[in-house]
Amino acid sequence: MNFKILTKEYLAEDIVSMWIKADDAIKKPQAGQFVSIYTDSKSELLPRPISICDAAEDDSMRIVFRIVGKGTKELAEKNPGDNVRALGPLGNGYGEFLDKGKKALVIGGGIGIPPMLLLSKVLKCEKNIVLGYRDFLFMENDFADYGDVHIATENGMCGTKGNVIDAIKASGIEADVIYACGPMPMLKGIKAYAEENNIQAYVSLEEKMACGIGACLACVCKTNDIDSHSMVKNKRICKDGPVFDVTEVDFS
Repeated sequence: MNFKILTKEYLAEDIVSMWIKADDAIKKPQAGQFVSIYTDSKSELLPRPISICDAAEDDSMRIVFRIVGKGTKELAEKNPGDNVRALGPLGNGYGEFLDKGKKALVIGGGIGIPPMLLLSKVLKCEKNIVLGYRDFLFMENDFADYGDVHIATENGMCGTKGNVIDAIKASGIEADVIYACGPMPMLKGIKAYAEENNIQAYVSLEEKMACGIGACLACVCKTNDIDSHSMVKNKRICKDGPVFDVTEVDFS
């Protein structure tokens, strides 16, 4: 369907925030779901999956994305009032994994930070929020109303120097459950940390996608169980995820 762009803001040189709203009614998005946005170019056939950062009562949604190629560059050049074609909300979010503990640790790394905002809003428990950055900061102030925010930067410009695990240890954070989204090396580290400390963890995987609806098997991840669709040990990130119990995922 068509979505109208309501607002556009550059959070950094290559990070764009937009509020968009569908022409027709849509199902209220869950934290962790995404939309697949099509370009106008006839040579760019596949949609770009972009996580849902926030949602409002009027069915508008916020997306925050990094400009990494032709598709996202074209989207970033659009302005309020322009339309985009998109599918969504798609995927399985954090819904079934909510309210798993009294103390939650919410972790976002890089462009995995935006989808953790909606999750931070809907979690009704004590929260520590750890945000990991490579260099420049973005969206750090958006989380302040929903929990105690801790920053990790690789270059040490702000917060703890190092990664999100370094920040967790430096701040002495304890939790009953972990929710995370970010690059694979970060999630692999979180799985190890959760296992060492006997903490439940649920992670949202980042992956290039094609169809976005589970038909093409282009975005599978290795899992411990055999998938009933493919009959091998993998699952479709777009359809079965993008959110998984971390014990299901094989990061080797």
